[in-house]
This record gives sequence, C-alpha cells and structure tokens, in this order.
Amino acid sequence: MDDKEQLQLNINPDEIRSRSDYEEVWKRIPPVEAVNISTNEKCKHAEGDTFIYKDHYDKPEGICAALHHVFQLYIWRASLGFPSWEPDDPRVYRIHCPAKKGTVWELRNVDDMGSSNGT
Repeated sequence: MDDKEQLQLNINPDEIRSRSDYEEVWKRIPPVEAVNISTNEKCKHAEGDTFIYKDHYDKPEGICAALHHVFQLYIWRASLGFPSWEPDDPRVYRIHCPAKKGTVWELRNVDDMGSSNGT
C-alpha cells in the first residue's frame, strides 16, 4: 500500500444506530485464515494445519491457547485490511507462536486469498 493510498475499511460508524445495524456490519467483516507454514521443533500443530477465524472473538477448535492469544493481536488487522510489515505481501501477517522454537503462521483475510501471492 502506497503511503498516499487511503485505507478503506468499508465500515461507516454512522450507519450503526441499533443492534441489528451492528449485526449487519459484523456480517461484512471477512474471516481470517491461519495456516502453519513452518514447525521448528516439537509442537502439536503440523505444517499445513489451518484454522478459520469466522468470528474474531471465538477460539477455533483445536488451536492451542497460547497461539490463539498471540493471534488476537492481529486478527482484526488482517480482517480489516491493515497492511502488515511483510514487504513481499502486505496482506499477510507472519506470526511466530510464543514458544522459542515453535511454529510460524500466516494470517490473511479470506477475501484477499484469491489475489495473494501465496507463499
């Protein structure tokens, strides 16, 4: 994303005037996919393991609590399209689990998957 390009979140707070308005906006927020791209030592998660965050507040079944906790820092950013620090694809967040020699994961907005570089 160019520094001059404006970030479009497609959320207008002025359109939220009731619980049902909020729920309609919530339905438009895309899910986030988390894929294990590297396992450096023994871990219950294997390369290729995939979790979908359909609801940003719920923990997908099978994901370890420590990894889920780290993901919570980035799920909203990936879903809403905030660019990451990755120079090759700013739509992808590469996140290391909290273990010193654990796993590396890619988080990406499911809506962006058709146009990603796919590492």
